[in-house]
Amino acid sequence: MAETHRTLIARNAESFSFIYQETIDRFEEVRFFDPETEVPTLEGVDLLYLPGGYPEKHLEALVKNVDCRKAIKDYAERGGQIIAECGGMMYLCEKIVTDEGDYPMCGVLPYAITARQADRKLSLGYRRFELDGKEYRGHEFHYTQFLGQKPQSATQVYNAKGQPVDTPVFKYKNVLASYTHLYAGFALNEK
Repeated sequence: MAETHRTLIARNAESFSFIYQETIDRFEEVRFFDPETEVPTLEGVDLLYLPGGYPEKHLEALVKNVDCRKAIKDYAERGGQIIAECGGMMYLCEKIVTDEGDYPMCGVLPYAITARQADRKLSLGYRRFELDGKEYRGHEFHYTQFLGQKPQSATQVYNAKGQPVDTPVFKYKNVLASYTHLYAGFALNEK
């Protein structure tokens, strides 16, 4: 049975393109917006979902849409609920750094992501973690990394073999963000 949520999902062809259909199906009321070209109306939204994708390939468009980035930061600071996965998490950070320069993002999370060629490293695998009495599962696939020291995680993340991995999970106000793409809903069970 689907939960009743007024959910707003970032979506476009590449920057925010990875989302499981099962996740969309969880919600009865879903709207989509394109962070490259639109400013979201967040009034009455129960959940802002920022899925993964490749924001590092469209940084100029994302930077140009200042009003969208500001609306998302304001929503987070007011306590709005946000789920951000991989590219969505990158978008919530202070900036993304490439070989061409630094690109400001939403500034909700105080971290910088590097997409420079010299810093590229594959992070791949199934992931599981528990947070606030709920179990989350998904997968991780990215080449970007945190710039500088890896931030501290709100919880330990494990791979498919139950071994700890150093993928951080962030909990800030009502924001849950990580490189992990969550599967079929945000919490598999209540503990």
